Amino acid sequence: MSKITDEQLDKLHKQQTALNSLLNKIGIVESNKHALLHELAGVNKEVEEFKAELEKEYGSVNINLETGEYSKIEQDESDKED
Repeated sequence: MSKITDEQLDKLHKQQTALNSLLNKIGIVESNKHALLHELAGVNKEVEEFKAELEKEYGSVNINLETGEYSKIEQDESDKED
């Protein structure tokens, strides 16, 4: 049976090792991405819950995140009819 040269076989092994390493790294990154997306969803849920608390206490307001000052959000007459 015919064979490729040792140098060619060595090059193929190195390329395959590099590909496997990169695929492994991509898997790790995707796993980290998945975990971060779950963490993001949790923080978003906390934000929405806290917004609801603030709205219950202060009504519909815009809050300046630098100063903490807020202003009431005026509803349009068309919104009030709905």
